[in-house]
Amino acid sequence: MTTNISPKVSIIVPIYNTEKYLPKCLDSLIEQTLSDIEIICVNDGSTDHSLTILEQYKQKDPRIIIINQPNSGPGIARNKGIDSASGEYIMFCDPDDWLELDACETAYNNINTNNTDFTYFNIFLYSENTKELKIDNHRLSSFAKIPT
Repeated sequence: MTTNISPKVSIIVPIYNTEKYLPKCLDSLIEQTLSDIEIICVNDGSTDHSLTILEQYKQKDPRIIIINQPNSGPGIARNKGIDSASGEYIMFCDPDDWLELDACETAYNNINTNNTDFTYFNIFLYSENTKELKIDNHRLSSFAKIPT
């Protein structure tokens, strides 16, 4: 008897022509310390080798789900991913970004420990020219004002 158990986290990645960054992004997702995840990759009509990279990663990791659609923009791609998500929680990751390896586990535990509906964490900006990481908490400052 097979049971269908939903993953704890569905990670949605909208992808359009990001072959240069996609392997690092996908590596950061498949190596998460929380293994009970699904990785929904919405290929938004890429014309580079993004789809080939996705197919190679899917062969290595069955948690990767590939959805193909004509180019419609990242918002529609994210919504398509939401429609396919079966996880308890949804997380977004852009294909030119990567997550710390414990990001899903930390976020999941934070939500459950604090009995909240969502969580957020800092963003680091990476400069390809200088190879420098710089914290960017400006984008998230409005969340800190939400009453608990």
